[in-house]
Amino acid sequence: MKSFFKNVLANIVAIMIIVGLFFLSLILLVAASAFSDQKPSVKSNSILTLDFKTGIIDSPSEDNPDLFAFGDQTKSLLLYDILEAIKNAKTDDKIKGISIETDGIRAGMTQLDNVRAALEDFKKSGKFVYAYGNVVSQPAYYLGSVADQYFLNPAGGIDLKGLSTEVLYMKSFTEKFGIGIQVIRHGKYKAAVEPFLRDDMSPENREQLSTLLNDIWSVNSAKIATSRKMDSSQFRTVVDSLYGIIPELSLQNKLADKLIQKTEYDQLLKNKLNLKEKDKLQKISFNKYINSYSDKDSNVDTQIAVLYASGAIYNGEGYDNIYADNFVKDIKKIAADDKVKAVVFRINSPGGSANASDEILFEMAQLKKKKPVVVSFGDYAASGGYYIAMAADKIYSEPNTLTGSIGVFGMIPYFKDVANKNGLSSHAVTTNANSNMFSPINGISAGGLAMMNRSVEQTYKRFVYFVTENRKKSFEQIDEIGGGRVWSGTRAKEIGLVDELGTLNDAVKFAASKAKVKDFQVTSYPKKVNKFEQIFKSMDEDQISTRIIKNKMGEENFQMFQQITNPKLKSGVMMEMPFQIKFD
Repeated sequence: MKSFFKNVLANIVAIMIIVGLFFLSLILLVAASAFSDQKPSVKSNSILTLDFKTGIIDSPSEDNPDLFAFGDQTKSLLLYDILEAIKNAKTDDKIKGISIETDGIRAGMTQLDNVRAALEDFKKSGKFVYAYGNVVSQPAYYLGSVADQYFLNPAGGIDLKGLSTEVLYMKSFTEKFGIGIQVIRHGKYKAAVEPFLRDDMSPENREQLSTLLNDIWSVNSAKIATSRKMDSSQFRTVVDSLYGIIPELSLQNKLADKLIQKTEYDQLLKNKLNLKEKDKLQKISFNKYINSYSDKDSNVDTQIAVLYASGAIYNGEGYDNIYADNFVKDIKKIAADDKVKAVVFRINSPGGSANASDEILFEMAQLKKKKPVVVSFGDYAASGGYYIAMAADKIYSEPNTLTGSIGVFGMIPYFKDVANKNGLSSHAVTTNANSNMFSPINGISAGGLAMMNRSVEQTYKRFVYFVTENRKKSFEQIDEIGGGRVWSGTRAKEIGLVDELGTLNDAVKFAASKAKVKDFQVTSYPKKVNKFEQIFKSMDEDQISTRIIKNKMGEENFQMFQQITNPKLKSGVMMEMPFQIKFD
């Protein structure tokens, strides 16, 4: 017995030591992080450097450190902060130029557009912009091609191939394994549910995807060709022939200016700055450069709030997407803050819950009664993401934004056939005709299906009504360009779904003029969660399992898996974009 108690006591002590060491490690981790964020100094003859450690995000809520991503040193920076850094560097005598040294930058299409435009403006100062790459992704080259000169590793390559999208169709798969999918939708272009209804791409979906890809590629390819001093036909040949894969062909066909090693590139930068051999090349990252001036005291109390809506739209509470309960609280905080004179509503969302979208739109309409609301679209502002913009005084879109998708759908999976094949059956006892409206085995009841159809139609009419009110068009006009179809920002401007093509900065400037203020600070909502909260949030059981599954399945497959299994998605009426296009 004495031996038993000794073993129990030893185990308890061991557990306490492990727990203590774990929490001590967390404290040291946060302390080290806080120390690393101390204000750095900018030395003379510095080069502002965009490297592989820098990721560009739209919203503070996207900055989610992953406990499972060991060795990932990426530092996520807000797009607005990066643009301000480039603007500041333009007149900073200590910054002599900018070096782009990234092979696979983490950023969306419109974010790259904004940074590229800022670099073009920076070059007007007479300072240089150089770029260096090893094995370069298409987005990284799109950004790097803006440089005065592009240098490539002799054993590297450029993945320049154009755009494509591939849709996985699962109708026969679900039928083979006895999985039923009951779908209700409005809009012939509402392709979010198409993979469960067909085994091939519908003509309508092919039409909209082809138009979107060509709209985006025509803009991006023209910018690359202009920067690299090629005509359109020559550039098309280079892309179609995949010349970028071979370094020598990249050089011969004007994709690169010189093939050199990284050490030679650094020496070239030293020569550019007229440094001696013993002098150290001073590079400063965007993160450190932003920290060097971001805490400067300001006597200006007047604020323009940028309210970020990034990710899918859900009911309830949460952090890493758009959760209605949390979002409404932020809207009310902004409304009550007298220092905030105008609001820029930055949307980067493919949509989600119709109910949550409606709740957010209502609160934005209340906010508009107190102060100007200007909307800026990022990569996506589609379906529910477009719906929540309908309280705006003015809407700015990027040319490459994917928007519209004015349509509604509902989707209910059930497993009757697969259950029966395996000797399972389900029988319900009810008090009313539709008490068992949703059954995971038998699907939706006839009465439930009829009401879901009515709900989808009613939600669509409500959607179109708010669009007609904001866009000053008739129901018929919006219905004609709606039907679930997704448009590029360029097309959206042509058909009247947005007011102007412009950047986040353009929206901020207009909001300030609308509020009649000249001197102001820009404040961001939602506020960034501190590192302790981020770490403990990542330790939640559901969060851990979600991250593990996502890492195993991949982002695209996980999103499809979510459509079937997530209780926040599968039982309600949805306003959601049918696909996402990535520039890679």
